[in-house]
Amino acid sequence: MIITKPYDRIAATEYARRWALERNPLFFDYTGIGGNCTNFVSQCVFAGSCQMNFTPVFGWYYLNESARTASWTGVEFFYNFITQNEGVGPYGREVMPYEAMLGDVIQLGRNEDGYYHTLIIVGFADDTYLVAAQSNDAYERPLDSYNYDYVRFIHIEGVRFEAVESADCLSPLINGEAIVIGGRVTLKSEIMPDQNENIPEDNGNAEMPPTEIQPRTADTPITEE
Repeated sequence: MIITKPYDRIAATEYARRWALERNPLFFDYTGIGGNCTNFVSQCVFAGSCQMNFTPVFGWYYLNESARTASWTGVEFFYNFITQNEGVGPYGREVMPYEAMLGDVIQLGRNEDGYYHTLIIVGFADDTYLVAAQSNDAYERPLDSYNYDYVRFIHIEGVRFEAVESADCLSPLINGEAIVIGGRVTLKSEIMPDQNENIPEDNGNAEMPPTEIQPRTADTPITEE
């Protein structure tokens, strides 16, 4: 049975405050090899939902560098999952700017590149949004300080999960100790690859084989603000 719960906006923004200017050792850092912005925002959204979606290819999950979906790290893939998700995990919709709330997601676009950067709202000031982001790390940066041609706002409406809700995931997540989903605990020592390995840059190809272990597809390799 599928149950719906509210998205925990405070938990999402607390995670953003803790890790915006650092890197959680539970997750691979894609800075310099495609961009870490969507990876970071996915972490924040997970902190506010404590639920992933393990559907092969089209779900939204991260266990380690080799076991994850493109939607966890790719700008357009993230948007497609959140706005089209009818299964477990967080879900939302694109909204007008005035509808966006704390913990919601913003994506920026350029005419020549398409959507290239993912941010999370952590506050409001002087008729603008304050955001947190990586790869060019920022916390409480005004949205109007970015250069972009167009923007979209993604409102996280809620979280679906199956029957028994997961145990608290925020404490071990925000402390960089473990990823907890539905009672399953994955320790840091079990998920981190050697980040010194020579990893080829992603080519941005949307085609992914139908397997539960997905190849790396980081953010579109465009310089972020």
